[in-house]
Amino acid sequence: MKSTHQLDLGRRPVVALADEYPSGFVDAAHSHERIQLLYACSGVMSVVTDKTSFVIPPQRAVWIPSLVEHEVSCRGAVSLRTLYIDPRYERDDPDCHIVEVGQLFRALILEVTQFEHEYDLHGREGQIVSLLFSELLASPKVPYAAPMPMDPRLVRVCREIIEHPADQRDIDQWADIAGMSRRSFTRAFKRETGMGVALWRQQVRLLEALSLLSTGASVTSVAMDVGYDSASAFCAMFQRAFGVSPSRYSF
Repeated sequence: MKSTHQLDLGRRPVVALADEYPSGFVDAAHSHERIQLLYACSGVMSVVTDKTSFVIPPQRAVWIPSLVEHEVSCRGAVSLRTLYIDPRYERDDPDCHIVEVGQLFRALILEVTQFEHEYDLHGREGQIVSLLFSELLASPKVPYAAPMPMDPRLVRVCREIIEHPADQRDIDQWADIAGMSRRSFTRAFKRETGMGVALWRQQVRLLEALSLLSTGASVTSVAMDVGYDSASAFCAMFQRAFGVSPSRYSF
């Protein structure tokens, strides 16, 4: 297992790191001077910043701009591949976001992690890195995220929902946890996240469902795990949200 302090991150446009993490591992809030692309070739991660919460199954990666503080949690055992990228390659979007990882992009990520960190910029390795950047910068952004509030009282509620998406507590109970009146809580939540509590929780449940489906869990078990009373109700909500049935995301 290598850590970033063992890497020379200043001499190449991208430096890759492969690592293995156990279920339940949490990398506490931190940031990097370089852009970070987190990709789990197996396993599911969650990434939380002060603005957004993501769940990342193996078909996706998360782009973390330089100096953005983030916390990473492993839902199960995770085989992680990280690209540390020169900040001059920042995208126009200044925030973290999820990108699709197709077969070619995945193969390039895995190949680059095999390189020596002083790889030849003018040889085969440099050509592969150039192709990697072409694929990375062209990769579509995926709008699967739940915006995080700034108020610590609301953050407390949101973290409870993220950790327990099937939780059935109502708005009054969430307001009590926040230490706020119902009226103040609902107004503040919508002002800071752009949506009501019920819609935000639905988004978290759908994100959790995506991650569970990607690990091979059945549609019925996923429906129960994220708080739906029946598979049919879950399938209807999933279809409305994503335009496809949950089976489309089963692998």
